[in-house]
Amino acid sequence: MKRTLVAFILSMLLIADMSGCAKKVNMKPQTAEEWRTYIRYCRDGVLRDLYKVEPQAKWEISRAKGYAVFSNLNVNVFLASFTGGRGLVHENSVFGKETFMCMGQGGIGFGLGVKDFRVVFIFDDRKVLDGFLKNGWQFGAEADAAAKGGAVGAAASGAVAVAPGLRVYQLTESGLALQATVHGTKFWRDTFVNGDKN
Repeated sequence: MKRTLVAFILSMLLIADMSGCAKKVNMKPQTAEEWRTYIRYCRDGVLRDLYKVEPQAKWEISRAKGYAVFSNLNVNVFLASFTGGRGLVHENSVFGKETFMCMGQGGIGFGLGVKDFRVVFIFDDRKVLDGFLKNGWQFGAEADAAAKGGAVGAAASGAVAVAPGLRVYQLTESGLALQATVHGTKFWRDTFVNGDKN
């Protein structure tokens, strides 16, 4: 009886703690900490949606050097004049180190012109991951051409190969996109959310 009571109390405390965590996500983030919490919240939602339509992606991500998740969902609510979004890079080999990134318009054919733009990058090559973290990335027309024609090699799964060592899953409102639309999309380190000092 005593064990049952203790188990019940612990479960109630856990539920209370979980509900408290849910309330901590500010859907209109302002501070760097609020943005970090919000971006992680969005990341979790994108990965859940991806795993539903492509369960194998979970295994692929766990074996990769790292992955990144980006989304423009609700971005216009926060930054009406900004066309873009935010996301994060997770390094699997560095104790889950996270780096927060921005994405935005880099040229004509902007991939973020769609209302629902959610992408998951899988980094199979450490040099590609390091380059992405250090210098960011800008996809030109060749990325879409490679994705459509398989110019950089066939993807190992439903992910689309857009460069050597880099594959992309793109989610749409109707599910998983058969080809990635990243042309004209630029990605760079988010100094504000990372708390970088000038």
